[in-house]
Amino acid sequence: MRIEDYAIIGDMQSAALVGRDGSIDWLCLPRFDSPSCFGALLGGERNGHWWIGPAGPDRRLSTRRRYRENTLVLETEWDTEDGTVRVTDFMPPRHANPDLVRVVECLAGSVDMATQIRIRFDYGRIVPWVRRNDGLLQAIGGPDSVWLHSPVPLQGGDYAHRASFRMSAGDRLSFVFTWHPSHSPKPEQIDPIKELEETDAMWREWVGQCKPQAAEQWREAVIRSLVTLKALTYAPTGGIVAAATTSVPEDLGGGRNWDYRYCWLRDATMTLDALIGAGYVEEARDWREWLLRAIAGRPQDLQIMYGVAGERRLPEMELPWLDGYEDSRPVRIGNAAVDQLQLDVYGEVMNCLYLSRVSGLTATSRTWAIQRSLMDFLESHWDEPDEGLWEVRGPRRHFVHSKVMAWVAVDRSIRQIERFGQTGPIERWRVLRDRIHAEVMQKGFDPARNTFTQSYGSRELDAALLLIPQTGFLPAEDPRVVGTIDAVERELMSDDFVLRYPIAQQNSVDGLAGGEGAFLACSFWLAEARAMIGRRDEAVELFEKLLSLRNDVGLLSEEYDPRYGRLVGNFPQAFSHVPLIHTAHTLSRDTCKPRYSEMLD
Repeated sequence: MRIEDYAIIGDMQSAALVGRDGSIDWLCLPRFDSPSCFGALLGGERNGHWWIGPAGPDRRLSTRRRYRENTLVLETEWDTEDGTVRVTDFMPPRHANPDLVRVVECLAGSVDMATQIRIRFDYGRIVPWVRRNDGLLQAIGGPDSVWLHSPVPLQGGDYAHRASFRMSAGDRLSFVFTWHPSHSPKPEQIDPIKELEETDAMWREWVGQCKPQAAEQWREAVIRSLVTLKALTYAPTGGIVAAATTSVPEDLGGGRNWDYRYCWLRDATMTLDALIGAGYVEEARDWREWLLRAIAGRPQDLQIMYGVAGERRLPEMELPWLDGYEDSRPVRIGNAAVDQLQLDVYGEVMNCLYLSRVSGLTATSRTWAIQRSLMDFLESHWDEPDEGLWEVRGPRRHFVHSKVMAWVAVDRSIRQIERFGQTGPIERWRVLRDRIHAEVMQKGFDPARNTFTQSYGSRELDAALLLIPQTGFLPAEDPRVVGTIDAVERELMSDDFVLRYPIAQQNSVDGLAGGEGAFLACSFWLAEARAMIGRRDEAVELFEKLLSLRNDVGLLSEEYDPRYGRLVGNFPQAFSHVPLIHTAHTLSRDTCKPRYSEMLD
């Protein structure tokens, strides 16, 4: 299926992708970054999936689906020639073990139903040993074991289990899939209907705490994005993953396939700012504690990403037995970018910690001590080339966005001292702040074209330059900012959407072959930038067009490929939903300025 044909369910420790046809094609347990037990998304049915739906797809007249209002509980309904049936999919907040529940109800008439399940551990590589035990199916393979409670008898064959059954109006059947370590005792069975009620209530209560700063016409989109971000949060630690998947390609059939099931400091800080803006201070506190644990140690050892519990080793490897999504090879797990130098991360972290403090989150002495150590490192390394925001795998460069964010790190450190009385070498930092600013203006700006450039001495542009007015580096009305926005519109637009950098220059910039779609975050940045320079009508037009790219349940992937009219990249993508929230907030304000701009006054 297309990426947009999937929806996400999860328990804030892992997540599953449910297709429009009723097939669960992706599920990693017990964590986001664990090996999959359903991996059809990156291969085929032989790599694991679980389908439930009306028997005989040719008898389906229509399909519709939705999340229950303000929840992550998914309902899919099919109208058939004989009646209407609904499947409700959800993962309840975790008890001792993760559970996945599928409740099947016949709403009208009588419908012939069928199900097929293939359990495959280790990303589709391990065919488990399956046996019947106390009326349940148990599958065991290496460290993994699952139990499947099925209200209908399942028949085995061809390394799968299937069943056909007929339902009449009013009938309801519940299937429960439970994972546990294979060395542990059989888990206790849950009450699926009770869990459904409690899961529904939990999500509604969480959304009820939300204070979305968005106009009414965009509030639904903002809330759905906030729920999605919450679903990508690893509850035990407060870490926030970039996406629920790995190796969903940025270029269909190509090799730009990366593992996003980890916690990027950049993505997480932007996510956190969106949550803080909606009133979720507890999530901010949890993330800050995760951050302090993850980066504890020598400042020179700061990484751009970590595992959900703060793990530092994320070795990248390829899985040759998987064909890849639509033959997009290789399938990768782990991420070699973990070893890159990306100076912008220091600015993202310092900015987020400053904004969280301004928002009312009480600071600790440990927090400032770690910030001081990060500044000590940045003072002596800010002028080095790096791999930059886009994690290029070509030669390091002096990326302008990286230098701007180094300026942000220094600026926010100074503001911490000025506003909250922290101690530090404020005069030295003021000199450094001015020095970085002057260098960027001298080496990163092309006066002939009136635009900032991707890196020192280059002529290429970079969509990350659209963030300059949001950081406070220059005001939005500055002619150099306006000129940069104009240049991006001239040179980086593809069918009204924004590319990260020029496609023709990709091989020389990032060291990779092949193209890619338009980066959705960049397009949201342009919409917000337009609003900030007084072009609100154009901003709204682009924003509405971006909202139309969401699938039928309000989700976005990383990119949109205008060539095929399709979403591409890992899914759902936090880095797309965060700027959606920010842009909606900015467009909803009389001043058309970001919420956090007031915190810099």
